[in-house]
Amino acid sequence: MSLETNINAEIKTAMLGKKEADLRALRAIKAAILLAKTAEGSTGELTEADESKLLQKLAKQRKDSLEIFRQQNREDLAKKEEEELEVIERFLPKQMTEDELRVALADIIASVGASSPADMGKVMGAATKQLAGKADGKAISAMVKELLK
Repeated sequence: MSLETNINAEIKTAMLGKKEADLRALRAIKAAILLAKTAEGSTGELTEADESKLLQKLAKQRKDSLEIFRQQNREDLAKKEEEELEVIERFLPKQMTEDELRVALADIIASVGASSPADMGKVMGAATKQLAGKADGKAISAMVKELLK
């Protein structure tokens, strides 16, 4: 079942259950899907990888907004972002734990032959491709810095 079909079913459920937070997030996902499908140069269809990237982008936007709202002591707005983030994360692939990420990055570092912080670019290039959708870019970057010390 495609993400769009899944979202439409979830929207109905959220409407019937009067779940405002779920409805906000689901409508945001649906809008993003429609924008991506109708974007210039688009084929009108989204691959699973495209859908995953789209969801990651939406989740990152919510995390960034959440951080800003917390810094500004706007818990009312932060709560909304947090609720939407939880809904978006339900559709994302399971994220790697810190230990799983460490093991995967150690393998990548060994495979590209990296030995110093100067090799970070090589490692990040391979890691972002290999771990796309499974780990956050910031977490990957921080772990690579730590492992290449």
